[in-house]
Amino acid sequence: MESIVAVLLLLLGGAAQTPAEPTLDEWLLATEQARQAAIEAERGSSGIPLIEKEDPQPDAPAVKGLYATAHSAGGARLESLLALIDATELNSLVIDVKDDYGYITYPTEDPALLERNTVKSIIKDPSALLARLAEHEVYPIARVVVFKDSVLAEKRPDLSYVQADGTVWKNGRGESFVNPYLKEVWEYNVQVAKDAAKLGFKEIQFDYVRFPEGFEKKADILSYARDERKRIEVVADFVKYAREELSPLGVRVSVDIFGYAASVPAAEGIGQDFELISKYVDVISPMVYPSHYSTGWFGSKVPDAAPYATIDGAMKDTFKKLEPLGPFQPVVRPWIQDFTASWVKGYIKYGKREVEEQIRALKDNGIEEFMLWNAVNRYTEGVNYDLE
Repeated sequence: MESIVAVLLLLLGGAAQTPAEPTLDEWLLATEQARQAAIEAERGSSGIPLIEKEDPQPDAPAVKGLYATAHSAGGARLESLLALIDATELNSLVIDVKDDYGYITYPTEDPALLERNTVKSIIKDPSALLARLAEHEVYPIARVVVFKDSVLAEKRPDLSYVQADGTVWKNGRGESFVNPYLKEVWEYNVQVAKDAAKLGFKEIQFDYVRFPEGFEKKADILSYARDERKRIEVVADFVKYAREELSPLGVRVSVDIFGYAASVPAAEGIGQDFELISKYVDVISPMVYPSHYSTGWFGSKVPDAAPYATIDGAMKDTFKKLEPLGPFQPVVRPWIQDFTASWVKGYIKYGKREVEEQIRALKDNGIEEFMLWNAVNRYTEGVNYDLE
């Protein structure tokens, strides 16, 4: 109590040798000043209020993971993925429970999800799958694709973006998105995540937590519900809501984010602000595939052909971006490239050396965790995933 009194007296202008008893108004003023000072002390240099983080999975391993589609996880390829994990330092699978089309990939028993009629039972027995992973000491992560959702957009155009002719907007690949401004969309995706947590997944990884690419060019010609919030605020609000809802279940919350979002002030068009999102998650996973960077990034004419330099530069930008969060930073666990980007001019074939160069760049920046992406789940053999 004496220390509190001293602080309050100092805030009131310093403690005299025989200080007068402060009035009630003075106490209230000093208390409010102390509260505001504490709030300011917990702000990063950007002025973003920070939240205290306690890892809901303190015993989790340093994740070295592979991406697995629902078809792989629920089919014959699971055994080859487990064999690779058993033979290496890999220890985790990231599995689609709500996929890139918007389908829930297993036979959920949740009535709120069943009524959406968005289930496609690719993983026939999710409990058996989780038990199999546990046998191999595999850390299970559930991937939930959020706002890219062609299935829900088709069923509920009011949750999507509508063109002047009344049809749901699609991108150049024929994919539709749902609207991040709508709480109903938030609740649906978080309910999927809650169901996955009840199955036994230890972490929920949200992907496509954003508006469509180039949305700023379409925002004023499409019809959709919106309010006064900026797109970056809406996306961050969803992440905050998701974490609040999932924290009681003891699962980690992670978000995939474009790697370049760490290298620019904010990706306003798609609504991704690296720092805003990072303050709410347990794990941030920048997608730093070298093939996704264009000419000139990190001093490389062809970043795809310079895996070490590209990952090294991306990680330096990432830590610079996260620096204002101080001790409130999330775990940084990037997605790296285990595929050949033949569509990139000047590309190189990716194999053992290229994958290891990316891992080496991560380790040189103090990062032990990573995940490898290959869309068809065919991963390079003979890679040393634990470079010294």
